[in-house]
Amino acid sequence: MRAIMDYGMGILMLVAGVLFLFHDKFNIPRGSEAPTLLDKFFGGLCLLYGSWRVYRGYKKNYFK
Repeated sequence: MRAIMDYGMGILMLVAGVLFLFHDKFNIPRGSEAPTLLDKFFGGLCLLYGSWRVYRGYKKNYFK
């Protein structure tokens, strides 16, 4: 059950990271057309954290 939650949250974080990095390509209305430095930083963090959650769900190494 915990691995399923890790996969789900990891995928959501990966999608959020992609949306923050490429919101101008998806025509998502924001304050500016191009991603700002903060958008890129937060998008990168979301991609890293989402990747880690998917990896943790794959390894299933919780209480060892």
